[in-house]
Amino acid sequence: MNTSAEFTPPMLNGVSASKVFLQPSNAATVYEYLCKQFPHITASEWLSRFQDGLVYDVQGNTLTLDSPFQANSHCFYYRFLAHETHVPFEHQILFQNDHFMVIDKPHFLTMSPTGQYVQETLLVRLKKQTGIEHLTPIHRLDRETAGVVLISKNIASRGLYQQLFATRQVQKTYHAIAGYRDDLKFPHTVRLRMDKGEPFYTMQVLDGEPNSETEITLLTHKEQLAKYELKPHTGKQHQLRVHLNFLGIPILNDPFYPIVKHKADDDFSAPLQLLAKHIEFIDPMSKELMQFSSRQELTL
Repeated sequence: MNTSAEFTPPMLNGVSASKVFLQPSNAATVYEYLCKQFPHITASEWLSRFQDGLVYDVQGNTLTLDSPFQANSHCFYYRFLAHETHVPFEHQILFQNDHFMVIDKPHFLTMSPTGQYVQETLLVRLKKQTGIEHLTPIHRLDRETAGVVLISKNIASRGLYQQLFATRQVQKTYHAIAGYRDDLKFPHTVRLRMDKGEPFYTMQVLDGEPNSETEITLLTHKEQLAKYELKPHTGKQHQLRVHLNFLGIPILNDPFYPIVKHKADDDFSAPLQLLAKHIEFIDPMSKELMQFSSRQELTL
């Protein structure tokens, strides 16, 4: 097949098409193959995608439920959800140039399509807003965390900015509202060994060589709560949340630490009091010092 003439599917409502290689199979139709290949996606979901004209072959032809399976080819499909809980908070663009955008992300907004969120994600909202399909997060924030995040606009320079984070050349500063203990002395540096916990989406502290480090400064306190400045020197998942919980001062409204407390998808009360407040780095393209701060504030 001449792949030079391959169809390039357009972005639909901020969503890019997923590309699937059709491996040899005894499936009679593309629909049957996809149902077998992706058992975590229900057959009714695939049925809806075909019926809605959201599955294409490499020439751009819309595939139907009866389209015959052809091994060693490709197909494209779009992922839309029948229902998504609307996240009633908006992002702000703080800065942009030819290479990247700096976004002030609200609490409760997931970075990229995953699980139950597609349209209600920062990335899809930005693609719809800008019309730029190849936007890609350079680093990530948890759904629960608000604040400054960088998004790549340029495929050619993306790797340079990703490398900054991989090699820890970016200084990130967070603010958090958490418990106050008068027996803890600050500034304090926490060094712990962290690994995947149970449930699988949490982290745990283990014995052994530390693989995470955070510098913590007390900014102010009021009764049983305090505001802290956190400077992570490593980038482990949930690092700041785990480090403060380890000190016995868990972040206010943390749904995972010290115990997992599931909330309804449409419960936007009590956001996690963690904010990516400031970021700075030497721009690999211009060689200039870049500094950006969130316009959001956490208050006691």
